[in-house]
Amino acid sequence: MATFALVHGSGDGGWAWHLVQQALRERGHDAVAPDLPTDREDATWEDCAEAIVRAVGSGRDVVLVGHSSGGFVLPLAAERVAPVLQVFVAAMVPEPGETPADWFENVGWSAAVEEAAGRDDGLTGSPDPMVAFYHDVPVDLATQAMARERPTSERLGSTPSPPAARPTGEVRYLVTSHDRFIPPEVQRRVAAERLGLVAPDEIASGHCVNLSRPDDVAGYLVRLAEETSPPATPRSTGPSQTRLARSSRTRRSISSRISRTASGPWPEGSGSAQSS
Repeated sequence: MATFALVHGSGDGGWAWHLVQQALRERGHDAVAPDLPTDREDATWEDCAEAIVRAVGSGRDVVLVGHSSGGFVLPLAAERVAPVLQVFVAAMVPEPGETPADWFENVGWSAAVEEAAGRDDGLTGSPDPMVAFYHDVPVDLATQAMARERPTSERLGSTPSPPAARPTGEVRYLVTSHDRFIPPEVQRRVAAERLGLVAPDEIASGHCVNLSRPDDVAGYLVRLAEETSPPATPRSTGPSQTRLARSSRTRRSISSRISRTASGPWPEGSGSAQSS
């Protein structure tokens, strides 16, 4: 059984993951989705990472999953919980010392949004959250998400990521190919340049895939966990079983196939006009 730590973006809370969390538990896994203190002006990146650590507790075979700006927290949390895998879902992958505000400039976000808007008659980057973020989310669910919007710390938005922000170990990136907030081409470039993933996984979804396709996301995460986690050691230590355990301890490679424009340092979202 794996423990999935589901990390929300700015403006959201753990509720944004509730459908994925339920689907993971139905598949026999543990899943936690803590509220990060991103609504506090005195919050630090370390505070956010600690919230994840507390939620994970003594969980084993931890898989860290970050959506949107939640990707900024994953590397720091990974130093503390030693996950078997980190999964970035339509996420901001930071460089050491980079602020969330700088991230958008550094990855060419504005130009990509303008170009995409020219192709889709202004749908990408629309100020209407139902168009930019929730276009493929059931209306009642999207309405709930917007009603649950949390304030976003402007201080965090201008605080550099920690020196050890670059992700290490097993990593995956899930591109949301119908995203109208972080254009898919930006996500693919981030995956390639910052994670070394030239062929990231993709799903036909808008930015809030955790609400639009939760069952598919859960299935995807479970497959990754099964392919990444080392086989369990047999209870018996008899010669034949020991040899079997040793021969089976090979890591299989993973090959299988995500905020809101607002004023201030957080021009993105996933649960409201100011979330990410």
